[in-house]
Amino acid sequence: MKQVINSKKRQQYEKKKIAVLRLELDYELATLFEAMENKNEETKQKTIKKLEKIREELLKMDAM
Repeated sequence: MKQVINSKKRQQYEKKKIAVLRLELDYELATLFEAMENKNEETKQKTIKKLEKIREELLKMDAM
């Protein structure tokens, strides 16, 4: 019974984390778009690295 409860808690945690990661993904995509419009290469490169990390996290969680 304890394992079932722990499993449910883990699933709920993962769902919340996925939701947060998707919000971060949306924000970083908007930031990238703005950097591209303003031709800001520094911000563009930083944002791309953040997007790669978010992507890796989502792939680890098998959420994409």
